[in-house]
Amino acid sequence: MSDATPSPLIHDGWQAWRAATPARLALGRAGSGMPTDETLRFGWAHAMARDAIHAALDSQALAAALAQDGWPVRHVKSQAPERTTYLRRPDLGRRLDAADADALRGAAPPACDLCLVVGDGLSSLAIERHARPLLAALRARLPAGLALAPVVIATQARVALADEVGEALGARLAAILIGERPGLSSPDSLGIYLTHAPRRGLHDAQRNCISNVRPEGLGYDAAAFKLAWLVREALRRGLTGVDLKDESELAVLGDAPAPARLG
Repeated sequence: MSDATPSPLIHDGWQAWRAATPARLALGRAGSGMPTDETLRFGWAHAMARDAIHAALDSQALAAALAQDGWPVRHVKSQAPERTTYLRRPDLGRRLDAADADALRGAAPPACDLCLVVGDGLSSLAIERHARPLLAALRARLPAGLALAPVVIATQARVALADEVGEALGARLAAILIGERPGLSSPDSLGIYLTHAPRRGLHDAQRNCISNVRPEGLGYDAAAFKLAWLVREALRRGLTGVDLKDESELAVLGDAPAPARLG
């Protein structure tokens, strides 16, 4: 008869599913509670999400990196003076600082098809990790001859801030790359929102969204392909949002091959 004490850990029958998803499933049980290692993993994931929300974006380092890649850059901020106010007052994150708005209007190019905004949003970690490689992938996918404004790096930014930026620059389209609300398995997810005829007062139904851009989600080349297709179609049709269905998977942009994985 063995003297070994049986393990109190009860494994869930769905254990094999864990290899296919980062979702928190098949955690097992230790008595009536979770195993200690899963409790510790949950605490770590929660701390990562909190850090992603509260960490400040190093906008100067990002600007330097984008400048090395050949992107002209401008800096703006919202009317939220710091992070705590930004989190408590989403409305201030949607409005440009008055001085920055004036500066953008004074620097508006004579013609602008697309204004690209990079905003910290709710995850500066997403911007630090993914904005530069995504923009590099996008450059190779954008239609030839497109008139671009300088890339605008925005801090304490919400999605709608790009509307005012695009309006100030006289852009036909505004696209914001922004850190999404962190999840317990995705503290660094980046979202893209594209808006035709950007101006203050628009609502989300007038935008197209590409979500979960990161190597573990939608890859850079696939996201760039989708965005470039939407840009081309938005300019051709003069609209975005619920009126512009994303059919990029059914088309190849110009002569460029579609990326290996779009979904």
